[in-house]
Formats: sequence, C-alpha cells, structure tokens
Amino acid sequence: MKISTKGRYGLTIMIELAKNYGEGPTSLKTIAQANDLSEHYLEQLIAPLRNAGLVKSIRGAYGGYILSDVPSKITAGDVIRVLEGPITPVEGIEDEEPAKRELWIRIRDAIKDVLDNTTLEDLASHSEDNDLEGYMFYI
Repeated sequence: MKISTKGRYGLTIMIELAKNYGEGPTSLKTIAQANDLSEHYLEQLIAPLRNAGLVKSIRGAYGGYILSDVPSKITAGDVIRVLEGPITPVEGIEDEEPAKRELWIRIRDAIKDVLDNTTLEDLASHSEDNDLEGYMFYI
C-alpha cells in the first residue's frame, strides 16, 4: 500500500490542528508556511476532511479550521480512509491462491491495526526526543 501526497499532507493538516487544539482556529496559510507546503493544495484536501466531519471551518478574519473532536478520538486511519479510500495492499485479493490471499489479508490487517491505534494526539505529541526514549548513552 502506498500513501500518496494527498494522505501525507492531509495527515500533516490534522496533526497541526491537533497541536493547536483548544487554542482556536488555525488557518491553512499558517499550516502551509510552517510545513513548506502549497496552501492551494491544502485547500483541496481540507474539503473532504470537512465533509467527513473530521474538521470544522470557522469563518471570519481570525477564522480557520479546528478539529471536530478531541485529538485522542481521531485516528490516522480515519484521515487516511477519507483521503485515500479503503486500506488494501493489493487489488483482487479474492482471486489469489489461498496462501497469498492469507498473506495479503495479514498485511492489510497489520496496516489497519497501526493506523486505527495511532491517534492524532499520539502524532501531535511525538518529538525527536521520543525516538531516543529508553536508551541510555554512556561516554
């Protein structure tokens, strides 16, 4: 399964909104500038996220977007499914021989498990320091 720029940038939008949750609306311009992305492209991605009920738009001079629920209730899987469609590693699984079909199903289930158990809160609170957590370096 390959996640396109649509899914990756959509997840970027949602992570930024999660980081700013409770602080009022965030503009796409701010997100685009902070991540060196095209504001025009982000505008195209926000519509399906809004239509799916994952974000709300706030109009006005200080408007922008906010998450429609707390970051701990929205998963990466929710975002990816809206922007990329169903999670399937291969097309036509039912036509495969049983051994390969079982493999594709296990891969699909593993991907779903990771996406559905990773919340925006997890992603927004992740930092470079988390990568080193648990390691002790002695000099």
